[in-house]
Amino acid sequence: MSTSKHVVIIGNGISGVTCARHLRKMDETIQITLISGESEYFFSRTALMYIYMGHMKFEHTQPYENWFWEKNRINLKQAWVESVDFSSKKLIFNNGDFLDYDQLIIATGSKPNKFGWPGEDLKGVQGLYTKQDLELMEDNTRSNVNHAVIVGGGLIGIEMAEMLAYKKIPVTFLVRETGFWRNILPQEESELVGRHIREHHFDLRLQSELEEIIPNTEGRVKAVRTKAGEEINCDFVGLTAGVSPNVDFLKGSDLEIGRGVVVDAYFKTNIPDVYAIGDCAEFKVPPAVDRRSIEQVWYTGRMHGETLAYNLLNEPVPYRPGVWFNSAKFLDIEYQTYGYVPADWEIEKLQNFYWEHSGGKVAFRMLMGSDGEIIGVNSFGLRLRHEFFDTAIREKWSGEKVIAHLDRANFDPEFYAPYHQAIQEAFSHQFSVSISKAKRSWIYQLFGARV
Repeated sequence: MSTSKHVVIIGNGISGVTCARHLRKMDETIQITLISGESEYFFSRTALMYIYMGHMKFEHTQPYENWFWEKNRINLKQAWVESVDFSSKKLIFNNGDFLDYDQLIIATGSKPNKFGWPGEDLKGVQGLYTKQDLELMEDNTRSNVNHAVIVGGGLIGIEMAEMLAYKKIPVTFLVRETGFWRNILPQEESELVGRHIREHHFDLRLQSELEEIIPNTEGRVKAVRTKAGEEINCDFVGLTAGVSPNVDFLKGSDLEIGRGVVVDAYFKTNIPDVYAIGDCAEFKVPPAVDRRSIEQVWYTGRMHGETLAYNLLNEPVPYRPGVWFNSAKFLDIEYQTYGYVPADWEIEKLQNFYWEHSGGKVAFRMLMGSDGEIIGVNSFGLRLRHEFFDTAIREKWSGEKVIAHLDRANFDPEFYAPYHQAIQEAFSHQFSVSISKAKRSWIYQLFGARV
């Protein structure tokens, strides 16, 4: 199918770039313009911390050579969109320029949360999301920073703490929950991460909330005050209490906005020829029972872009993301999660298995329904194969079957400890089952022969 329409994409993150690339793959004639005020070229946002730490240069974070865009006839425009005139299909930029579109895709990502704290706009106070945030952090911590406070206990907070530690800047974490990332992690995993943070000499303050940020005479941060009345001297404050959709420039327009740009399963908004994908998109109905209405993960952003590109040029299909997956690092502990593992659950409705190595840095959790079928897994400090757990959850394997074949899920390099054996023994003890018998039974069902 061929079209000469002009598709304009606001945002050159993974969602917008993926959509542009797939549109071009499927159509040689379509006109594509990719807009970003943040940077001219697409880059890997997760690599920002490595630039700060001197491990990479910014150009190393760009997956494509600069000539890639011209060769593929994807027009790039570095500019900030100030507003959108939906009735005349026109973008208005902050320098007064404008651009017409036939179809508009909003892929503007996220921005760090602010909650109206007094002093949140002082010098030396910032979040970490954009290239500009990285440049600001380099400037804010170049000299005379003796102590830093990080507000919030998420993944960006951990990255920021590691960056500051690289420059030997002591860090205090203010986390309002009872444990680190406790709104996401079950208690045991949260405690594991909290211990690890403290072992790296970070001052972790749980159930501690920010009240205000105090300035010095030059308008720069000099301290923070908690709701308990404690005053902590600092020269830098990182605001890492989550992110929210970057949609402020669209508020007050005819576009339906909730927390993000409201879309259906096809990424359509309430305005014809206007779509939203990535972190800034909010589904009217979550795409699956165990999914959230806003998905702020790299691989889901890529899937958004692929699906919308297909829909614009073919018979549309609804977004069906499959089994939830995410991965991250808490300093040097790797974390993976598959399926549905909430922070808390009703004990009588789910079966729970949790194993933790005596060293306190390796853990495995599996949740099962009342019928014993796997519904989700968390792992810390051991690498698991995505394909294995994606298959197990989709095909509704029993927890017993999963544990019996856990050696097939192991993705750790050679010579790593065989943790799966200890996990199998613990599962066998807790649920009074014979793992070897379960494995033989499964092989018999598969091949029709006893082994």
